[in-house]
Amino acid sequence: MFQRILVAVDASPARHSAVRMAGEMARLTGGKVSVLHVVASAATLAAVVPLEDDSEATTVLDEAVAVLRAAGVDAEGRIADALTTQTATTIAAAAEEFEADLLVLSPHRHGWLETLVNPRVSDTVAHIGRTAVLLAPHDEAAGRS
Repeated sequence: MFQRILVAVDASPARHSAVRMAGEMARLTGGKVSVLHVVASAATLAAVVPLEDDSEATTVLDEAVAVLRAAGVDAEGRIADALTTQTATTIAAAAEEFEADLLVLSPHRHGWLETLVNPRVSDTVAHIGRTAVLLAPHDEAAGRS
């Protein structure tokens, strides 16, 4: 069980707990982890504007893969580009492509009004995907490691 684990990371500090949990699951099962970082872009009337540059995206991805490998986990990583409105479908598609048994995400906290207008990516992925989802709560200590 859980031999192929996809962990989706962003630049927020919450990624540390998601990577840690994915690594712990992989060590328990002898599984492999694929790290996905989606570089989001916003569409305006005039242009598509990336919300992160390539250097930042590479740093986030490389750090996560390095942490997993240092813990003895078989890990690989990739970057995907998507509009902010397509982030959840991009993650769900990556999980299917990797044939993941488990998808690890960090939920971002929204107020109830913001959640009505702009659902959390983790909620959307859990509802549209076919992969089991583990939500890693933000761990203050993990962000400092």
